[in-house]
Amino acid sequence: MRVALFLTCVNDTLYPDTGRAVVKLLTRLGVDVDFPMEQTCCGQAHYNTGYRHEAEPLARHFSDVFGEYEAIVTPSGSCGAMVRELYPRMGERARAEGRGDTLATTLAPVVPKTYELTEFLVDVLGVTDVGAYYPHSVTYHPTCHGLRSLGLGDRPRRLLQAVRGLELRELPGADECCGFGGTFAVKNSDVSAAMGADKVRNAASTGAEMLCAADNSCLMHIGGTMTRLDTGMRPVHIAEILASTEEEPWA
Repeated sequence: MRVALFLTCVNDTLYPDTGRAVVKLLTRLGVDVDFPMEQTCCGQAHYNTGYRHEAEPLARHFSDVFGEYEAIVTPSGSCGAMVRELYPRMGERARAEGRGDTLATTLAPVVPKTYELTEFLVDVLGVTDVGAYYPHSVTYHPTCHGLRSLGLGDRPRRLLQAVRGLELRELPGADECCGFGGTFAVKNSDVSAAMGADKVRNAASTGAEMLCAADNSCLMHIGGTMTRLDTGMRPVHIAEILASTEEEPWA
């Protein structure tokens, strides 16, 4: 199977190791992974900030770059949700504004074949035990886009439960937002910080060494709060856990 890795802006700029982990994991599972060098932002930041028309060229470019692949895999629930949930909405809005069906037609091919990493593993490859080994205690935070927009459900947990050596601890208030929300963290910084502190205190109460999620933007917010509150916990992307093996442990 030939798939494309859609790394996303945040991961490309700040967390390239997550992309390396995805490639290592999928290659181990027999998947042929390409990284299209022409990929850019999916337009989520523009769209969510109110620049809907400015997001359209980025969405068109995404479709041009990724349209030929059997599947598009991303380690970001929020960017995956942008393609799956908001690209169709963009096409419908353009039609309602009298601009025809061109945008909807252009974006339609990439929508159904864009997958967040954990749903690709479980739903497309049909695996939950990926052969990982990670000897740490971990608590899992289901991010808002993964939980509410993509409906990931228990897929990430099933994958984590199959990892040898990993002790999964329940996170109190798991379905509550961490407070990041992209530009929400800037526009409503006091509220965002308070929500982040609540999330981190709940995570610390588990006694786990690591807090895991499937989106590095949320982990960036949570990790910064962990540092300020001096919890001693570390944030880790689920891809890095699943890529880790006894022979080649992930740092």
